[in-house]
Amino acid sequence: MFTMKPLQVLGINCKRVVDVLPHQLNLPTFLSTSCSFLSRKKKVNGYEDVDQGKYADLLRTVTTSKAGSQTPDSLFEEDHFLYGKVVRSKVPAQESDSKVPQNHIPLNNPNKVLLSVEKTDPNIPVKIGLPGKNQMANGRLPSVTRILQQTMPMEQAFYLERWKQRMIMELGEEGFIEYTAALFSQGKRFHAQLEDLLLSEEQYTQKPDDAEELVGYMNSAEHVLSHVVGVKTLESAVVHSELQYLGFVDCVAKYREKLCVIDWKTSEKQKPSLKNTFDNPLQVAAYMGAINHDNNYNFQVDCGLIVIAYKDGSPAHAHFMDSEMCLHYWDKWLLRLEEYKEKKEKP
Repeated sequence: MFTMKPLQVLGINCKRVVDVLPHQLNLPTFLSTSCSFLSRKKKVNGYEDVDQGKYADLLRTVTTSKAGSQTPDSLFEEDHFLYGKVVRSKVPAQESDSKVPQNHIPLNNPNKVLLSVEKTDPNIPVKIGLPGKNQMANGRLPSVTRILQQTMPMEQAFYLERWKQRMIMELGEEGFIEYTAALFSQGKRFHAQLEDLLLSEEQYTQKPDDAEELVGYMNSAEHVLSHVVGVKTLESAVVHSELQYLGFVDCVAKYREKLCVIDWKTSEKQKPSLKNTFDNPLQVAAYMGAINHDNNYNFQVDCGLIVIAYKDGSPAHAHFMDSEMCLHYWDKWLLRLEEYKEKKEKP
């Protein structure tokens, strides 16, 4: 929601964006964007530009798989997903050799003391800025996005690299940089518009100067926004007091009567199932755990919601994560966090 570092792969100096705005646009969210406007006159084998040495074993597996038509050309056509409404997802089947976190900190905080409603103002959403280095006992803390990027599974990193090479062949180096910068900018404007609407509790009304992309995203998310009420947090920093990581939460509010950490995403391609969102479920679980262990927040959360809004205005997919599913992804997040710490400790 990269020991190849994806932002270095993209060639963009987004250090500030990664550390401060992990909610904006996680690279895996758009790593297989279809870009239907791009020319397809010449079929190009993107595997030729992928680091053959680094991904030799994986490349051999992908290109020789007997499970269906898995040739490079057909894989390039994977961008075409069918439309479909997905509200609830099932917990993935448990793998027989699945690992267990060595330090299993619970998702919910049994020791958290909640203030009475009389001592808080429920009408004012909590909005906390990122803490400075002098406010943190151990200096700088890693962000959720940075941790996920630096522990990205090799297969996922391979497809990201393949997508990057394909886009560069179509757009050129400069065009690719401009394209990714535009995606970040669109996501930023989308989040700002959502914040204004949720604070005002009004419906979106198109303005003459609204960009076409923003109009599409807002129209796409409209049916989800109608079920979002009781906003508790907007664009706010969270720090897990025990596990020592930080994040930036888009929103905490009730969705269909369930209090959720809500993560808003933008996409140009359909993502009808939770698996299409890559590491986003882990990101949401990480934010939930941080909120539950951060005393700045007078509540705990055990559900999540990932909303994928589409540029063409088609209805957004709202992927609801119940408490069981959140616990599943919390364990996966703990494993990634442990992997990150192990890598940092190596000389």
